[in-house]
Amino acid sequence: MLKLYEPGVAIIGDSVANAVARLTKTNKCALDFAFRAQKVMLEEMIFASNEILDRIRTETHLFSEFSSKMAGAHSVKDLKTMYDECGQHQIDFVRRDSERIFKHGERMIETAENLFASRPQI
Repeated sequence: MLKLYEPGVAIIGDSVANAVARLTKTNKCALDFAFRAQKVMLEEMIFASNEILDRIRTETHLFSEFSSKMAGAHSVKDLKTMYDECGQHQIDFVRRDSERIFKHGERMIETAENLFASRPQI
């Protein structure tokens, strides 16, 4: 029977143990990254649904205001004033919406940066 050289067996055992430890650490890091990415995606879906509901609420309010002003207009001058006011409201809404999208983009960049920056080096 073949006898193994004892120091050689110890070196092989240590290298196998190191490889297993590195593999375990790599798998743990990958799993942690996947969970954090999934959390970010779920938070984004919740944020997007809240934004959509808020936008629908605002658009409904603007349409209701437009309808009531349209019903209250009795002359061409009143119609022109109503269109000017409602147009200004719509422009303000688009401006606020654009600012909100820009801030959300900045927040997404920071979140992605934190997601990749907090990853331990293997």
